Amino acid sequence: MTAPVRVVALPDETATRHLAEALAASAPAPAVVHLVGDLGAGKSTLARGWLRALGVAGTVRSPTYTLIERYPLAGGEALHLDLYRIGDVGELEYLGLDDVDACLWLVEWPERGGDALPAADLQITLVHEGAGRSAHVSPESAVGIAWLARLESMHQL
Repeated sequence: MTAPVRVVALPDETATRHLAEALAASAPAPAVVHLVGDLGAGKSTLARGWLRALGVAGTVRSPTYTLIERYPLAGGEALHLDLYRIGDVGELEYLGLDDVDACLWLVEWPERGGDALPAADLQITLVHEGAGRSAHVSPESAVGIAWLARLESMHQL
C-alpha cells in the first residue's frame, strides 16, 4: 500500500492511552495490527490501553514469556502476541493460531513471524522521541486505508 503514514506525538502514557482508545473505537472486525519498535518503545502499553478500551477487565499481561494472551470480547476473541522470543517462524505452529478466528490481532515483533502471520491492516511503529514517543501509523491494506480515514474524520489523528 502506498497510503501516507500518519505521525502521532505521544508525549506521555496518557496520550498513548488516548490513541489506543481511538484505535479501539474505530477498528473494523477483524483487524490485524502489527506493533513495531525497539524494546521499551511502548508496544505493550498501547496494546494494554487498546484492550482496556474494549472492556477487558482484570490483568492485561504482556505476552513476553507466554508469547500469546487471549481475551474474550463481545465480538469474538482478541489476541495479543509478542514474538520477541521466537527463534524460528516454525515455532508459531505450536501456538495454535491456524484455526483462530480472532476479531483483533495485536502483534508485537511481527517481523519474527514472517508469512505465518495474517497480513497487517495497520502497522504502528513506536519511536522514542526525547522524553516521549511518536506513533507512525501506516495503513497496509484497503481495510487499513479506510480505518485511517475514519480516524481522521473523527479527528482522532
